[in-house]
Amino acid sequence: MFKVSLRRLLFISVLMLCAIGFAVRSFADHSWGGYHWARTSNPFTLKVGDNVSSTWDAHLNVAIGDWSNSDVLNLVKVAGATKPKSCRPTSGQIEVCNASYGNTGWLGIAQIWVTGGEHITQAITKVNDYYFSRAPYNTPAWRQFVICQEIGHDFGLDHQDENFTNPNLGSCMDYTNDPQTNQHPDSHDFQQLKAIYDDHADSTTTIGSATPPSSMPPAMGQIDFDTPAQWGKLVRSSANGRAHVYDLDFGGGHRVITHVLWADPRGDAR
Repeated sequence: MFKVSLRRLLFISVLMLCAIGFAVRSFADHSWGGYHWARTSNPFTLKVGDNVSSTWDAHLNVAIGDWSNSDVLNLVKVAGATKPKSCRPTSGQIEVCNASYGNTGWLGIAQIWVTGGEHITQAITKVNDYYFSRAPYNTPAWRQFVICQEIGHDFGLDHQDENFTNPNLGSCMDYTNDPQTNQHPDSHDFQQLKAIYDDHADSTTTIGSATPPSSMPPAMGQIDFDTPAQWGKLVRSSANGRAHVYDLDFGGGHRVITHVLWADPRGDAR
């Protein structure tokens, strides 16, 4: 009788350890490839260029405020430095744009320019009004969810969960078909940011630099990154194909990484 009970106890203990391990992997380990902004100390301040319309202004403000609750970074909104339709990057900061980019298939894009294999030097977020002016995406919840997530990618976060039909985790870094409760970062997002930026020190900074690093190939700043044909190699796809990551490799640790959130091809997010 004692042996049976002991076996059961051991079995339950193993299950609990597995569950804890799964939770940690699912919720606390969602770094995007180790990409991060180089900086010499924490917390650091990152500028976010405002190239959005009045429809998006409140959502951008909320996202900036939300992410600034992190212990390691602060975001500050500045005047945008690009035309929304072209949405060109600015060295040392994030540019956020909205426009009707057309029937491209994508809701939102996050693009990061990387040097040295891991250091983000500039980034953009684009949200496509072609879809956000149509059901089911023309709601405050969808706008907040997408802009929060794409900005999160711009400083090195990946998703907590990529299954759109799983229960919501309460994080904008969790894919969902109903974003009502997934509009803001959660504690696990902040834990991951702390892990990314506290566990890695840099001797130089890529934040606020007026010009791209001299080692960056000129071609990285001369390409229009609007379509999959210009995004390079598809390196990752979610199970249902609603999220893709592309890698345009210029060699020598220089690349442009594009994260794409696609609209539901059925025309209904559910």
